[in-house]
Amino acid sequence: MSKILIIDDDPHICKLLTTIFQRMEHGVDHSLTLNKGLEQLFAQGADIVFLDVNLPDGNGLEAIGYIKNLPLAPEIIIMTGDSDPEGAELAMNSKAWDYIQKSGSPKEFKFSLIRALEYRRQKQSNTHERKIDRDAIIGTSRQVKDCLDKVIKAANCDVSVVITGETGTGKELFAKAIHQNSCQRKNHFIVVDCAALPEHLVESTLFGHVRGAFTGAESDKTGLMQMADKGTLFLDEVGELPLDVQKKFLRAIQEKRFRPLGGKKEIFSDFRLICATHRDLSHMVKENSFREDLFFRIFSLNIHLPPLKDRTADIIALAKHRLSRRTALSGEAPHCVSPEFFKELQLYDWPGNVRELINTIDVVCSEAIQGTTLFPHHLPGHIRAFNIRKKINTHKEHTPSAKTFFPGESKESSLPTLKNHMEQSKKRYLKELLASTGGDIKNSCELSGLSRGHLYRLMQQFDLTKTT
Repeated sequence: MSKILIIDDDPHICKLLTTIFQRMEHGVDHSLTLNKGLEQLFAQGADIVFLDVNLPDGNGLEAIGYIKNLPLAPEIIIMTGDSDPEGAELAMNSKAWDYIQKSGSPKEFKFSLIRALEYRRQKQSNTHERKIDRDAIIGTSRQVKDCLDKVIKAANCDVSVVITGETGTGKELFAKAIHQNSCQRKNHFIVVDCAALPEHLVESTLFGHVRGAFTGAESDKTGLMQMADKGTLFLDEVGELPLDVQKKFLRAIQEKRFRPLGGKKEIFSDFRLICATHRDLSHMVKENSFREDLFFRIFSLNIHLPPLKDRTADIIALAKHRLSRRTALSGEAPHCVSPEFFKELQLYDWPGNVRELINTIDVVCSEAIQGTTLFPHHLPGHIRAFNIRKKINTHKEHTPSAKTFFPGESKESSLPTLKNHMEQSKKRYLKELLASTGGDIKNSCELSGLSRGHLYRLMQQFDLTKTT
């Protein structure tokens, strides 16, 4: 028996759906308001949520993000009495399972429920069975877990993958993880850094060439596409490929055949393609600097890696991993780390992402005496200066400005009510709490002493998200 929760302000809809679903032998609860419905969901959980859009105390579409962040998040079926294409699009982009008109027949609701439960059972079954070799991918934040879920999907199929994200977020690591968990793992993982290739050598590097194909071609050369046969070809910074090469490359990945420069015979190579870029390829297509047909050919599955500043909950784990690895490789006496050092790491914005963090740990350890304790003082000057400015600005934002009182003006009248003051203090505390943990709900609960349900209710009350 599955647990169904209906959140709708129309008692007749709730009663009708409750009767239908109970006859299907499911457990059914309902709520007439969004806040009470979320409280019930946070406290008791559910497999499927039927969620109205226009509720007395909020918009159901805006609550999808909160619900999706729950552990074992339920599938969401949006119900509406309005014909709103934009609302339907928002629901689908937010990964709602379905979008149903309330005027629909009971069969539509039953069919949607049956399909959603079938999908949920398959998803939970696959989650328990699948294990992933994640190698050097460190982190347990929701953002990383979402990316790893997509790695599993990519590893279990042969479609082309594009990994996007800022420089230094670990795109090659995720590409390797796809390869290592796929059926190509026993064969080569060939890396092509498109940004580092001289333009006149791109074709030769990818397709290879025969002797005499051009000045300086004194012998035959095997191209990287041929070397990737039965394995994976990883094109890093694919947005840097010249337009004329893009056309030839498109045919090669469609047909799995290509001709080396100067060659007469075509070569067959059955490789898996993974691309990566920090650039906006869709914008490049509009500017005619990237071929539209190639864009649609390679963009079968997208994995977008978050910047490190959006997953601060992983910073300490990344730093500890690097410290342990340095100790293991060098045999040096390990460094102890002060709590203040870790706090400073989490405060910094890391524009260079994971790559910058790793480099910083290496620099700090190289300059500190072996076996000593690392303090904030050991960090590079630009990081300490940034953090100090950030602390000062934060302090200014939270410090009430001085108030000038004029004759006849009551000083007491300028003070907020105790209730308003407490509400404002709660909101400031929650914002700082979520910022310090990078939105990690488990860590936030441990630090604050709040239960998970209570924390979610406060986040809903003050309109806060994990990335606030």
